[in-house]
Formats: sequence, C-alpha cells, structure tokens
Amino acid sequence: MNHLVHTKRTTARVRAKEPPRESGRTNDPERTKANILEVAAAEFGEKGLAGARIDEIAAATQTSKRMIYYYFGSKEGLYLAVLEESYRRVRNIESELHLQDLEPEPALRRLVAFTFDHHLNNENYIRLVMSENINRGQYLAQSQRIQELNVPAIAAIRDLYERGLRKGVFRPGLDPVDIHASISALSFFNVSNRHTFGLIFKLDTHSTAYIAQRRESVVDMVVRFLRKS
Repeated sequence: MNHLVHTKRTTARVRAKEPPRESGRTNDPERTKANILEVAAAEFGEKGLAGARIDEIAAATQTSKRMIYYYFGSKEGLYLAVLEESYRRVRNIESELHLQDLEPEPALRRLVAFTFDHHLNNENYIRLVMSENINRGQYLAQSQRIQELNVPAIAAIRDLYERGLRKGVFRPGLDPVDIHASISALSFFNVSNRHTFGLIFKLDTHSTAYIAQRRESVVDMVVRFLRKS
C-alpha cells in the first residue's frame, strides 16, 4: 500500500475518534461537557424536553450542535445526562453532611433541613424532576447509573434510623425508603407548588418569614414521625 494513502487513512481514523474542534475554545473536554450540562439543565428545566432547543444550548455555551451530539449522542442523551448529573450533585452534598457524627435526632434534623434548603435553592432541580415525571420516568429508566447514585442516600437514612432504634429514640417498623419519600415529598411540594399555593391562600411564599416557618414545620413533622412516643 502506498505510504501516503496509508497515512491519510490512519489520520482519518484518528480524527474520527476526536471531538470536533471549536474555534476560539480551549481543548478541555471535561470543562466543555460540564458547561454544556449546566446550560442544558437550565434549558430543560425551563422548557422541558419537548420545548428545549439544542441550538439555544449551543449558542449559550459557544459550542455547536455537532459538539453536543458528539458528547451526548442526541437531545435525549443530553437530557438523560442532565438528570443524572442533577441527582449526582445532591447525593454528593448529602455525603458531606457527616450525619454519623451526630446523635440520631440532630442528624435527622440536619438531613431534613438540608433537603428543604437544597430544593428551595435549586428550583431547576425540581423542574427537571417534574418534567421527567410528566414523561413517566421513561428516560430515567434508561439510566445505568441512577440506581447506584441513590444507594448512598438510602444507606445513610438506614444507618441513622437504626442508630435511633438502638438508642430508643425512634419507633420501630419504619422503612428507610419510606422515610426518604416523606422527607422528599415535604421539601419538594414547598417548591413545586409554591406559586399556586401562594395564589390560592394569598401567601407570600417567597418571604423570609414564611420560608423559615415552613422549614421548621417540615423538620418537626419528620422528627415527630420517627420519634418514639
């Protein structure tokens, strides 16, 4: 085989495995992917999967549709990656709460307060989860990571609950996943329904006083639910 032809074919194969080059951007694939995910999270959170535009994401990240499709395969692939990253972030922060260093009830209060605060300050996360529920979870069901991402959260609650049982402060017969569901539900509603709830009952759900009162109520409800009478 002609050496020049062989060299061209080899070069073509190598280039096929490389990401497309974008003029004016540094060659930092991980940073580029992280930026795309951040912008895409806002786009999907605001407009849902159907309404989100890859062109808008490309423009906001100064990349191209070709670059986005290279990294994530498709619009649906990017959407799924955004979902996984959203769950990964909250679980990573939860792992830094050091619940095992606290007595069971204070640890529970810290976990509930964190969940309340996280959801309150990350409305986009709530919108993403709501969007995927509208899609009946069909995209998250395709994830190969989502189960393992959530294992640590349930393990932490199980450990906290079992410590509380041993110390006689929590009542028996509760399931860690159910505890997690209760914490999530109370914290989630506070964000997902705050606009309609505020309008119906004429409440300023964005006021500092209202948020502080709701936070205290949610923490207290969960603690009372677990506490041994």
